[in-house]
Amino acid sequence: MQAVLRRLRAKKEIATPLRGFHVVLPPEYRRLGCLPPLWFVDDLSAFLGLPYYVALLSAAELHGAAHQRPQAFQVMLPRPQRPVGCGDVRVDFAQRSNLEHAPTLIRNTPKGIVRVATPELTAFDLVGYPQHAGGLGNTATILVELADELDPRALADVAEICPLPWAQRLGFLLDMVGANDKSEALAEWVSERSPAFCTLDPAGLAGEHPRDAHWKLVVNTTVEPDQ
Repeated sequence: MQAVLRRLRAKKEIATPLRGFHVVLPPEYRRLGCLPPLWFVDDLSAFLGLPYYVALLSAAELHGAAHQRPQAFQVMLPRPQRPVGCGDVRVDFAQRSNLEHAPTLIRNTPKGIVRVATPELTAFDLVGYPQHAGGLGNTATILVELADELDPRALADVAEICPLPWAQRLGFLLDMVGANDKSEALAEWVSERSPAFCTLDPAGLAGEHPRDAHWKLVVNTTVEPDQ
């Protein structure tokens, strides 16, 4: 069996994104050295025995809100997983412990289906995982385009499975990019929980910075969406 796999790999008829997991390459994808990750991530998650969803910048792109195509395809898993490299394709993973409660959509692909974060979950994840989203400036840029897809009540529902500061930061950013109509239900949800002040940039210090009383935020960084 291993000899057969070696011959097929040598002829670029299969690729191996992960040891023991192989994908068949049609001629048009042999130069890429792999299938598009959207086509195999569902099978890859089954191989790993883990639930998943397409997340962050990759989910935003599927919802029509990608300012720039992400350099790696981003997937959420319930536990850490090393990145997967396959030809010119890279799959990066983030971790959400309560992934089974996260709302997702099913999209069809040429090879089956794929599970994708809803627009509302995508918005929260972009704020909650800034290290995977290109920072708050890039998140704000994406929210400009993603806002039309957001349901205000669904945002408040997703807030239930996220840390409270994520809701405070997301609401502030939505207001900042002019999507105030999308943040009203979220503002009510936050207000009912009487949160303490938190920082807009979780990696920064509170210090002497302007405070937003509406969202209970210390605005400790300048966020500038790309035009």
